[in-house]
Amino acid sequence: MARLARLYVPDQPQHVILRGLDQQPAFVDDQDYELFIDCLKAAARDHHLAVHAWVLMPGAVQLLVTPSDEASLPKAMQAVGRRYVAHFNRRYARRGTLWEGRYRATVIEGERFFLLASRVVELAPVRNGLVAAAEDYRWSSYRHHIGLTVDSLITDHPLYWALGNTPFERQRAYRELCEQPFDERETNQLMQATLKGWVLGSDTYRDWASRTANRRVSPLPRGRPRKVREPAAPAAAAGALGAAATASAGTTSPGAVATGGNAGGGTPGHVAGQGAPQVSSSGPFSSPPTAAQPGSNAAGHASSHSSSGSGATPGANTGGSSGHSAGSSPSGSGSGSGSTSTHHDHKPGTGTH
Repeated sequence: MARLARLYVPDQPQHVILRGLDQQPAFVDDQDYELFIDCLKAAARDHHLAVHAWVLMPGAVQLLVTPSDEASLPKAMQAVGRRYVAHFNRRYARRGTLWEGRYRATVIEGERFFLLASRVVELAPVRNGLVAAAEDYRWSSYRHHIGLTVDSLITDHPLYWALGNTPFERQRAYRELCEQPFDERETNQLMQATLKGWVLGSDTYRDWASRTANRRVSPLPRGRPRKVREPAAPAAAAGALGAAATASAGTTSPGAVATGGNAGGGTPGHVAGQGAPQVSSSGPFSSPPTAAQPGSNAAGHASSHSSSGSGATPGANTGGSSGHSAGSSPSGSGSGSGSTSTHHDHKPGTGTH
């Protein structure tokens, strides 16, 4: 998967970490530290990078900077790496890279995290057990911020200036701030955001940074999205039930005649489907008739005609109610009675229409 481009938001500070390869020292003596600082000064000047805090440790470099444009930080770090690594390899007769991959950086919300990031950078030697007090470590900007030295590499941030109206007030306020214990949760958030390259700030700040940078500034949720099962539509369910009922009716006795009457003039039966009519065992017929027999005393008269064109033979009817075909087709060679698809009621007691 292609990695995202370097995150840049105009006028916003960034915390930067550069680690030595396989935890090997990137600085051996004072000459190495001094050369790296010279390289950083030249790169910051040439590429308009404001450096607010810095620290050099044997196995890592940390910076707090504000780039003037999108290319300021990448070009400055490239210039420093090219010049310093060439010096280090030449001096110690080695080859290859000196750093563990690319530098790591993140944009931070200044109002909430700038002073925390500045303290994390400048107090790193104490947290890593290199010195007991931060002012005893030479290779950081802490001594500048508490008034012990003047560092030409540093460009003080407005949030540092807001600590006091005079240099003395600012230096004292910053020293007191650094004497307070760290919020380990926020410190861990800062380090993880820097190592992973995601914006550190409130939800509102991240939304604004995402729109400004026109890219994603926080990780996507892990795992596949959950599938949402939609309930079956009521119409679809009713249609499924209707289809099932139709299939069930079709498997019983297609074209069966349900006779609800008797020879005494009961309710007329109804044909359930097309095809040759079949009379149930409860009716007056015990087998499917092809035509009414002459002289039959049957109570029901079938008005449907078979597809072969055989007509109903006129005969006596004892007055039973007639059966009605619900789906029979008219025949072209029917009987003299001329049965059609139009339904005509039989007069009681006769066989005529």
